[in-house]
Amino acid sequence: MDPKYNLTHFLPTTKKGMELHGWDRVDVVLFSGDAYIDHPSFGTAVIGRILERLGLQVAVVPQPNWRDDLRDFKKFGVPRMFFAITAGVMDSMINHYTANKRLRSNDAYTPEGRTDMRPDRALTVYSNILKELYPDIPLIIGGVEASLRRVSHYDYWSDSLHKTILTDTKADLLVYGMGELPITQIVREMQNGKAAAEIRDVPQTAFLTRKDNVPENLFKDEVRLFSHEECLEDKLKQAKNFRVVEEQSNLLHASRILQDVDDKTLVVNPPFPPMTEEEIDASFDLPYTRLPHPKYKNKQIAAYEMIKFSVNLHRGCFGGCAFCTISAHQGKFIASRSKKSILEEVKKITGMPDFKGYISDLGGPSANMYKMQGRDLSVCEKCKRPSCIYPGICPNLNTNHAPLLDIYRSVDNLPKVKKSFIGSGVRYDMLLHRGKDETVNKAAGEYTKELIANHVSGRLKVAPEHTSDRTLDVMRKPSFGQFYQFKNIFDAENKKNNLNQQLIPYFISSHPGCTEEDMAELAAITKNLNFKLEQVQDFTPSPMTLATEIYYTGYHPYSLEKVYTAKNPSQKESQRQFFFWYDKNNKKRLIAELKRLNRADLIEKLYPTVK
Repeated sequence: MDPKYNLTHFLPTTKKGMELHGWDRVDVVLFSGDAYIDHPSFGTAVIGRILERLGLQVAVVPQPNWRDDLRDFKKFGVPRMFFAITAGVMDSMINHYTANKRLRSNDAYTPEGRTDMRPDRALTVYSNILKELYPDIPLIIGGVEASLRRVSHYDYWSDSLHKTILTDTKADLLVYGMGELPITQIVREMQNGKAAAEIRDVPQTAFLTRKDNVPENLFKDEVRLFSHEECLEDKLKQAKNFRVVEEQSNLLHASRILQDVDDKTLVVNPPFPPMTEEEIDASFDLPYTRLPHPKYKNKQIAAYEMIKFSVNLHRGCFGGCAFCTISAHQGKFIASRSKKSILEEVKKITGMPDFKGYISDLGGPSANMYKMQGRDLSVCEKCKRPSCIYPGICPNLNTNHAPLLDIYRSVDNLPKVKKSFIGSGVRYDMLLHRGKDETVNKAAGEYTKELIANHVSGRLKVAPEHTSDRTLDVMRKPSFGQFYQFKNIFDAENKKNNLNQQLIPYFISSHPGCTEEDMAELAAITKNLNFKLEQVQDFTPSPMTLATEIYYTGYHPYSLEKVYTAKNPSQKESQRQFFFWYDKNNKKRLIAELKRLNRADLIEKLYPTVK
C-alpha cells in the first residue's frame, strides 16, 4: 500500500491512529508548531523516529489548537514518560513577523501557507497549557526556539531582554542543538528509573534549579555569566555574556555555564562532541516515509515542496557569520554522512512516484563544507574562534572539496538520476582559497568548474551580504573583492560551456556597522555589475547572534567598542531603499538623500542623466 494512505507508516496523530498501531497508551506525546512531515529535514520527525527506535510508543500532535477547549492537548491523555515540545523548524516570532514587525503573509511550514495555525511564542504557550493540565508530568522542550533562547537574550519583538525560556515555560529540561544524542540519553536514564527532575548530567541540556541546589559539575570546567538582573542594569555585561556563550558553543570541550535568574540558577551543560559518521547516518537512515502526514491530503506545504527531492549531506557550519543562528544550534564542527547513507537516500527519492530525475539540492547549511575539519584536531581542541574561515581561512582547516566532488559524480551516475543541483548557498571564499597543499588546491578548482557546468539550476546562490569592508568585518564575511573574483570565474565558465546562468547574490541592509552611505555605495557597485537586486533583506535581530547583541547593547562583544546600528523605522527604510535605486518611485528621494550625504559622485553613478 502507498504509505501516503497507510496511517501505520506514520507516528499516530489521533486516537484512531494510536489504535491502528495497537496501542492503548503512549510513552511520549510530541507537540510541534509545524505540520507533521515525516522527513529527515524536519526535527519533529527526527525526534519522533529516534524515540520510536528506542522502543517507545510515540504520538505527534502537530499545530495543536490552543484557542478552543484544548482537546488537542488532551487527546492522548497522560504519557507514561513525558511530553515533548518544539515550536518548529523556526523561532515562532521570526516565522510570524518581518523585520518591520509586520505579520508575514504566509507560513511555509503550514498547509496552504496559513498564518494562524501556531501562536506567537509557541513554545511558551504550549508549555503553559500542558503544565496547567498535567502539572506533574515531565515536560521537555527543544528545537530552534529553545536553543536560541536558552540564556538571557534580547527579544526584538518586545524590544527587551528576556530571561531563559525555561522561566516562562516551566519545563523540566531544555534540549538545545540537534537533539538525537541528548534525547537518547534522557530516555535511557528515565528507563533506568531516574525522574526527569533528577536528570542533571546529560550534555546539551539546560535546567533551572534553586541557587543552593546546583548539582556537582561532572564536566570539564565551569563558567559563570553575569546574572539576568545584572544584564538588565548594564548592557555591557550582556555583551560580555554573549562572548562567553558563543565561545563555549564553539569549543570541542566546553565548560558548563551557570547564570543566576530571579531566585534560581540556570545550568547549561556543555554540548555533546560532534556526531560521528555512524551517529549521523543512524539518524538519517531511520524509516522516514519522506511524506507529509495523510491528514493533509493534497494540501500544499511550501517547505516540503522545497526539500522534497533534496538531500542534506552534513550538519554544522564553521562560517561564524554574525547574523546567523546555525552555529548556536548546530555548532561550528561539521558532522558528515557517509557516502553509502547519502546514496541510499537518493535511491529512495528516485523511487518516489512523482520523481522526474532531478535532485533539487545536495547541500547543507553551507553547501561546500562536506567532510571538512581540522587536519590536526589537537589544534581545534584549543581553539575558541567562532569562525574557521574569518578573518582568514585557518591553515589547519582541510578545505578539500574532493569528497564532495565524489558525492556529486556518484549521485549523477545512479540509474534514475538525470541531474543533481546545488540549491544551498556556496562559500566562494573557500573555492578561491589556495594553500600549501596542491592536491587540495586542484580539487577546489575542479569543484568550481564542476559546480558551474553541471549543478546550477539556472541560478547559483551566493551571499556576499554587503560591499563595505567595514560592515563585512562586523558580519565576519570576506571582502567584496572576492565576489568580483568569483563572478569572473562564473562568467568565464558559463561562456566556455555555452550556458546562460545567473549568479544570485544575497545582501542585507541595516546590519550593525552599516551606514546609509555604505548602502548608497552598495547600490552604485551592484548597478555597475548589472544587478537589479531581488534577494535582499533588512536585518532581523534573532536571539543568540553576534549581530543581535550588538544591535541591543551597542557594543561589539569581542572588542567592547561601540558600533552604530540603524534602529528606528526611518533609519532602516533609508538604508533599504538603496537596494531599489532602479525603481522610478525612489529616484527623487534617493537623489535628495545623496545630496544630503554630499555624495554627488554616487548620484552620477546611479543616475548619470541627472544634472
